[in-house]
Amino acid sequence: MAESNCTQATEFSLTEFTDNLMTQVTLFLMFLVTILGNLGMIALIRASPQLHSPMYYFLGNLAFVDLCSSTIITPKMLVDFISEKKGITYAGCVAQVFIFDLFGMTECFLLATMAYDRYMAICHPLVYPLVMSPKCCFRLVTGSYLMGLTNGMGQTIGMSNLSFCGSSVIDLFFCDISPLISLSTSDTTLSHIILRTSASLFGVSSSLVVLVSYVAIISTILSISSAEGKRKAFSTCASHLTTVSIFYGTSLFMYLKPSSDSSRKEDKWTAVFYTVVTPMLNPLIYSLRNKEVKEALRR
Repeated sequence: MAESNCTQATEFSLTEFTDNLMTQVTLFLMFLVTILGNLGMIALIRASPQLHSPMYYFLGNLAFVDLCSSTIITPKMLVDFISEKKGITYAGCVAQVFIFDLFGMTECFLLATMAYDRYMAICHPLVYPLVMSPKCCFRLVTGSYLMGLTNGMGQTIGMSNLSFCGSSVIDLFFCDISPLISLSTSDTTLSHIILRTSASLFGVSSSLVVLVSYVAIISTILSISSAEGKRKAFSTCASHLTTVSIFYGTSLFMYLKPSSDSSRKEDKWTAVFYTVVTPMLNPLIYSLRNKEVKEALRR
């Protein structure tokens, strides 16, 4: 009864990540690099005929997802650096949860799709053009976005069923579902189950696809007799393996580890890493380590 008579929060206050000027300037520069890097990668792939292949089709979508997930979080954080009132409306918070969870899960499945693409290219090169046809690639990418949409809608519906009648201070610099569940004054048992189930079902299943793919890839590479053949085969998936390690490592650590008060500062640094650093690193990793991308840039 008390729950139904409470006054629902219409605005949330966000906690500042840092008041250090040098760190703030660094994060601003990183955001600029993220925008320019991902836009540049998308434009380069579209403009270069030699990059019109399944791997770069997936990479272009990955750059688009990184661009979207970064712009829903980082600009608000940068504005809060110079704003006295660090708040966000309930509707804005819902939008952040939906869009961030949508593109975050889409990236999980895109990385899994890219691992499967590398598996087919290295382990089954003869049937690769047939299996990874443009139609198949489109379906894989569409499926990744649909999985992300399912996750975003599920988390948003879960948030709409929560009541926020007590404190409205979110101990993070953006609206994430985990601190919102902790902030709710209603029974959050079901919300915790949905969050952990979603992270386990979607995140762990996509990471298993990556793991199984790379076990097969490494096994195939080791069976190659020449050292040059091994080096060339490994170079085709080194960039993707680096990106996967960074993304899955920080994401699974953030959402599957037990929560505690002593780890809040650590959580904020982890959140900065996968919301700001990872989207910036992806285009840099692929442009610096990939010969075809470097040749396309020179042209």
